[in-house]
Amino acid sequence: MSRQGLVLFVLRRLLALAILLTTVSFGVFSLLYLAPGSAEQVLLAGRPAADAETRNEIRERYNLNDSFAEQYALWAKGAVRLDFGQSIRTGEPVLTAIKDRSGLTIFLGVYGFALAMLAGVSLGILSAVRSRTSADRGIVMFSIVGASAPVFVTGVFLLYAFAVLLDLFPAFGQGEGFLDRFWHLTLPAVALAVGGSALVVRLTRAGMLGALEQDYVTFARARGLSARRVLLAYAFRNALIPVVTAGALVLSFMLTGAALVEVTFALPGIGALLIDSVNFKDLPMVQGLAMVLATVVILINLLTDILYLFIDPRITYSEGTA
Repeated sequence: MSRQGLVLFVLRRLLALAILLTTVSFGVFSLLYLAPGSAEQVLLAGRPAADAETRNEIRERYNLNDSFAEQYALWAKGAVRLDFGQSIRTGEPVLTAIKDRSGLTIFLGVYGFALAMLAGVSLGILSAVRSRTSADRGIVMFSIVGASAPVFVTGVFLLYAFAVLLDLFPAFGQGEGFLDRFWHLTLPAVALAVGGSALVVRLTRAGMLGALEQDYVTFARARGLSARRVLLAYAFRNALIPVVTAGALVLSFMLTGAALVEVTFALPGIGALLIDSVNFKDLPMVQGLAMVLATVVILINLLTDILYLFIDPRITYSEGTA
């Protein structure tokens, strides 16, 4: 694809993703609007009966006297400027709270993603090369167990085995400084990586098995090229599309699905903030978090589609696929 074609493709995708993000924002706002409870009820919960003036002040502050359409329009106008309002629970700006918590979640997500891709790709290649052997069956069994086990169950098991029984890793906390944080987040990252690596193993194995049966691999071997070069430069390169697809799914999961792991290991990240906000019915915080996480997933998918073009130049996108 030419540079002009790439630019047009990206512009079309950005327009489509903007429409998708608008749809998601309307859905999130509508569901939370229809959910039982309101800012007024949450703020007055457990307090003596408030007078009409206090109730009206709260309703004015959170625009509860406006219609649904007016509330959504005000919220969407602020969301475009990354102004998601103030937290009902703490009173701080939603975006500030997200920024304060995002560093830990990003560190944990990237750490888990690196572990999942390293283990998944390595085991997937080994499984394909040793197809129909005991090693292949063992790796496939690991991928099935890893994909089936809930992440919080894996986290509790790792916590009990390596933090309580063996006392090799910290049981909770995020640490201070890069190396200390790296050490503290090892168990949570492994808990996240187990499920992600299972998906990578399966897609890498399938892609490699298909590539190893192609004629160009046979010709490369007949030319006397080393087994390592044939495996990496020919087979793995042509099996990258499913691997990249798996990587995009895993990265989205790592950055958006770490809530249970953060709660299991008492980590004050985005996931823990989301769960606390849902439990407290902090609607502005839930709405802001939902939009930020949805934007991250959408951008990852866009970057993945662009990466396909560089991996395999034969791939082209028509206007209909945007």
